[in-house]
Amino acid sequence: MRDMNFLIENNGKPIWHPMAHPAEMRANAPKVIIKGEGVHVTDLDGRTTLDAVGGLWNVNLGYSSAPIKQAMAEQLDMLPYYSGFRGTSTAPSIELAYELVDWFRPEGMARAFFTSGGSDSVETALRLARQYWKIKGEADRTKFIALKKGYHGTHFGAASVNGNANFRRNYEPLLPGVFHIPAPWTYRNPFDETDPARLAELCARALEDEIAFQGADTIAAFIMEPVLGAGGVIVPHESFMQRVRAICDRHGILLISDEVVTGFGRTGAWSGARLWGVKPDMMTLAKAITSGYFPLGATMIGETMAEVFESDKSSFGSIGHGYTYSGHPVGCAAGLAALAETRRLKLHENAAARGMELATALAALKARHDIIGDVRSQGLMAALELVGDRATKTPADKPTMARVADAAYEAGVMLRVSGSNIILSPPLILTSADVATIAEGLEAGLSAR
Repeated sequence: MRDMNFLIENNGKPIWHPMAHPAEMRANAPKVIIKGEGVHVTDLDGRTTLDAVGGLWNVNLGYSSAPIKQAMAEQLDMLPYYSGFRGTSTAPSIELAYELVDWFRPEGMARAFFTSGGSDSVETALRLARQYWKIKGEADRTKFIALKKGYHGTHFGAASVNGNANFRRNYEPLLPGVFHIPAPWTYRNPFDETDPARLAELCARALEDEIAFQGADTIAAFIMEPVLGAGGVIVPHESFMQRVRAICDRHGILLISDEVVTGFGRTGAWSGARLWGVKPDMMTLAKAITSGYFPLGATMIGETMAEVFESDKSSFGSIGHGYTYSGHPVGCAAGLAALAETRRLKLHENAAARGMELATALAALKARHDIIGDVRSQGLMAALELVGDRATKTPADKPTMARVADAAYEAGVMLRVSGSNIILSPPLILTSADVATIAEGLEAGLSAR
């Protein structure tokens, strides 16, 4: 590593950071993280903080998982890379595909297509959805429907199904034939409905209405996060995804469950679809599949879709899609180790238990601080929506959000700010003491505004 003076001098200059204005990064140098251990990270100044962001929803096992590091080192010695483009497989890719199918068998998954991350996985699902209908002889089914406030990545197709203008406007026009319906968000929705069950029904009706308007025979798939993550941890009523599944079945539309965040235990269940008792047609995975130790993702394909592709006798069934690093042997080795540790530690159970403790702590903070307009959580994914005024629900401004995050950091907790939301997605190895530390950091941040 270069010396400290070099890092300070060049911080924020040669890099353009994701989801940030380059000028702002040059004017206000970002934090330089140099070490991670357990649930903590240490910056260039030697300050250690509890990472309540979990990297980016993904470091479920924390920063000290020796089995993952060992698996990666051993695979680097054996075979650091080989391509799957020439009809070749590697041992780790075969093993991991088998494990993933077994893991998500309750959701009806039968095949795995490897990618390099979440955006790749969503892009793959969208392409396979269109291809599926061509194989079926229904080539007019090209459209997609998604939820407003949903987040599905940054690739052209993935950004097109995003339901937040912040991730769309600078890159429009995007993919044509993509339409959005209201999210089941009790705090802000066009129906002014605060009852979650009633809101789920209204949003489901909006889906039915959009399908009728577009024509069911033109729609390829509906895509949704079982719990909306980057949009502000919007937790639907338990009936909503089941309603969506029934509507899709009624109109012959594929259902894609975007599990990039919710897969592998974060919600308190092994997947968001399993949490709500739904079998989708495809699932998109990434993030916790390696606990962030290697960029890897997968698109899981359900039994019915797999049968259609594999029984096809025409050229339409050939997969004309892939990535240089699809099924990367080091990534798959990391994935195998991460999944073994995830299962051994029963991280979904810990996420559920610690999530209840966190929800209690956040409710107590809301009772003390008028700036908190709403608190939402499911397992170890949570959001505090900050407002300038509770009565009008006016979102807190950017300087206020920055002051809260900075004060919390000084108090020993790393937070993520997204618009007027404070997002919490800590590692799933979190302890009760760690939950208390997060609450203390939030208290310091909210008190300093």
